[in-house]
Amino acid sequence: MEAYIVDSLEQHLFFGRIMKEHALFLKAGFLPPNGDLARESERLMRSFSELLSRAIGLSDCVVRRRVLDSGELFTPFTDCAERQTQRLTGIPIDRTLTARTMALAGNRRGDVCLPRGLDRQVRQLNREGLRLVDQLIDLKERTLRGADGCALFTANYPLLIEHILREAHHYRGHLARLEGMDCRGCRELREEELFWDQIMMEHALFMRGLLDPTEEELIRTADGFAGDYRQLLDAPAAANAKVMDCQNALELTRRFRDFKRAGVEGIEACKIRALILPLLADHVLREANHYIRLLEE
Repeated sequence: MEAYIVDSLEQHLFFGRIMKEHALFLKAGFLPPNGDLARESERLMRSFSELLSRAIGLSDCVVRRRVLDSGELFTPFTDCAERQTQRLTGIPIDRTLTARTMALAGNRRGDVCLPRGLDRQVRQLNREGLRLVDQLIDLKERTLRGADGCALFTANYPLLIEHILREAHHYRGHLARLEGMDCRGCRELREEELFWDQIMMEHALFMRGLLDPTEEELIRTADGFAGDYRQLLDAPAAANAKVMDCQNALELTRRFRDFKRAGVEGIEACKIRALILPLLADHVLREANHYIRLLEE
């Protein structure tokens, strides 16, 4: 039960924030003819903000210190990125959620004392998360169909919409596993690494495509990372391998994390020319930190 509670809350602290930001990126990409989709995106952003707020309220001294220190829930740049993105887009962002997450205390092995009824509250949170992520998946699927069918214009690449749709399904899969009380098997661990290698590859592709054409060196570097992750993804299939090369993935992702960190610093300081919101730059940095923590564990 303790593992169920801790795992659930850690999933919500990470993915709940990721989902609310996906809704923000969708809203920011719509034009006036699709005001209904923009309003739906904003509603889901508020709903995920409320879910995240509830998860934060249940997590103090419960979630692991290692997760809080990993950089996957917030970075030194998150507050500034939220402030700048709100100014640039006009979309309200509840920055108190970041401050509250930063103030959380982690548990220490052996001294976890779970409050009575916490399992019931967490189960309610998981079910609410499943309900909300199903709604967000539906919105993303409709947006992708509209973009692919030339029925709507969005500033987001169709591949980016597919990308955030995959992440939503991944979050949903974790919640469904938790509610089924299933144990993760070796096959699922391999799939987890395949999933995040693809996510990292696509981050590199997006960064390459959203950088201004004059940022030639950064474009070449991003393209190199995309190629490196593609090789990681192709190698197990070519060798019919049952396990992944975790060490190579870890070393590559640490280098990519450093590149992303420099990118956030450059975008927040207005030193990099790009079509990248500051919060999107911080968003992909947090996902790299999350993957690094998984690989290290």
